[in-house]
Amino acid sequence: MSVASSNHAKLQLRSGRISSIDVFRALTVLVMIIVNQWGGVQGLPSWMKHMPADADAMSFVDAVFPAFLFIVGMSIPFALQQRLTLGDSWWQRLSHVLQRALGLVVIGVFMVNAEDGYHSASMLLPIAAWALLSYLAAFLIWGSVSGGPALSMPWRVAGMGILLVLALLYHGGAEGQDGMTAQWWGILGLIGWAYLIACICFQLCRGRLPLLFVCLALCLAYFVAHAVPEIAAQPVLAALFSQPGHFSHTALVLCGCITALIFFNQAAQKNNRQRFTAAIVFAIGLAVLATLMRPEYKISKIYATPSWVLYSAAICVLIFCALYRWIDVAGHAVLPRLLAPVAANPLIAYLIPFILGAALQLAELNLPAILNKPVPGVLYALGFALVLALLVKKIAKAGIRLRI
Repeated sequence: MSVASSNHAKLQLRSGRISSIDVFRALTVLVMIIVNQWGGVQGLPSWMKHMPADADAMSFVDAVFPAFLFIVGMSIPFALQQRLTLGDSWWQRLSHVLQRALGLVVIGVFMVNAEDGYHSASMLLPIAAWALLSYLAAFLIWGSVSGGPALSMPWRVAGMGILLVLALLYHGGAEGQDGMTAQWWGILGLIGWAYLIACICFQLCRGRLPLLFVCLALCLAYFVAHAVPEIAAQPVLAALFSQPGHFSHTALVLCGCITALIFFNQAAQKNNRQRFTAAIVFAIGLAVLATLMRPEYKISKIYATPSWVLYSAAICVLIFCALYRWIDVAGHAVLPRLLAPVAANPLIAYLIPFILGAALQLAELNLPAILNKPVPGVLYALGFALVLALLVKKIAKAGIRLRI
């Protein structure tokens, strides 16, 4: 496929869907759902839980969110190339990216305010009903049925109106004196910010690998700079460098972009062995840099430290190498009928557990207490993920989409 822009003349990505990327995305979403279900299970070993912020360690659970950011990055070159082939200008592509990022941030902010910070006595609606209405509003704005385009403008305006009313009805703080706040943006909000910054970087770099490495270095440097005492002492500079987490997450997205270009930029004219070698060298380089930075910046998912970012990215590169070798090179299938709908509808798959949780809360129903014990809890989470995958398959077959 040729790229319809001289600005990206050196970028020529492979056309068609890539099974290993789809499988990686689907597995990441399902594992994220599983570990979320484990959150309330008592007595699990530490490797099945998030590590404390100051532990200087990470479990495989702490690598799940980075994997999602990484796979978002792998999708960016393909998505932007598609916009190029449609003839979109730079500003049209930026507008599209801004709309997608805004959608993720808005949903993320509503979700996090439904989880914490609300003042029940001051709210006219139970928080569970408030949350369910926010999901309905999101569907009216970004949803579609029967596989068609987004809902018509009256429905979308109605969705925006519902969100506005919900925001006005929200009361938070110790005495209900506060409104909605960004808090920590929520998972979707963090993804939205990282996606936005990474897309801007990718467009400014015109998809060129050396420049993307520079952007990756600048993201890590941003984190380093925010903790420098001289910068922290200056109000303007402190404000400028006050978002280290967003740039750490952007670094993970950029690593995904770089990996996609290593494997799928056909203009590079490399064979599979050369591409695998480049990817493994990239992973080793990330791990070495993480080790060098770790004494100063301990591993911490909560603080989004550079060592956590780099180790996680190295793991993701190696996982993708294995998936690509097994699926696309060797031709082995990995449950495509079950994973494909989740890969195509990751946002729906991610939101379903929250919708079900709010519905159960509104109905004042609780899961059996035995599911809080290790063995039943772990098995329930695995079964829940399987049932959810089947449900997403049914939803996808009905043509229901969230087009963000």
